[in-house]
Amino acid sequence: MATRIRLQRFGKKNQPFYHIVIADGRAPRDGRFIEKIGTYNTLTNPADIKIDFDRALYWVECGASPSDTVRSILKREGVYVMKHLKGGVAKGAFSEIEAERKFEAWKTEKESKLNNVKREAADKARAEMKKRLELETKVKEAMSAKVAAKYAKAAAEEAKATEVAAEETIDATEVATETQENSEEAAQ
Repeated sequence: MATRIRLQRFGKKNQPFYHIVIADGRAPRDGRFIEKIGTYNTLTNPADIKIDFDRALYWVECGASPSDTVRSILKREGVYVMKHLKGGVAKGAFSEIEAERKFEAWKTEKESKLNNVKREAADKARAEMKKRLELETKVKEAMSAKVAAKYAKAAAEEAKATEVAAEETIDATEVATETQENSEEAAQ
């Protein structure tokens, strides 16, 4: 039986989520499988990979052939690095303790690179949000200035109308006073 390590698709339309499985090469993509060894979520940046490292290493050492995508996932997770180091231990090139130390050094370097990618993505998102907020603030200030100008214009027109009404009232009062004075003079 030709054993393959491959992806089994789950999730919704346009939202893929994969299980990493060990399956017979003749089985359909989403059909029967021997063992599930992990998950792979492509929607996050960087992609979220959860894998049972020991079982993946076991199956690779047993000769299971991975698909291209799974091979790159296993390389990223260090399964092939560990297989290589175990080969060196078997040949006597170095001890198992050295192999573990080399693998831990590789793993910490890989984690720091992933953390840098995550940090850069977060910084980029933060900068984009800040830029959008500044743009929104400028638009809001421009709208406030327009509204303030409109209200200032309306207030000026109202003040002018009040002034004109006051002048008319004063004129009407003066005319009424003159008329009253004239009528009083005429009455005398």
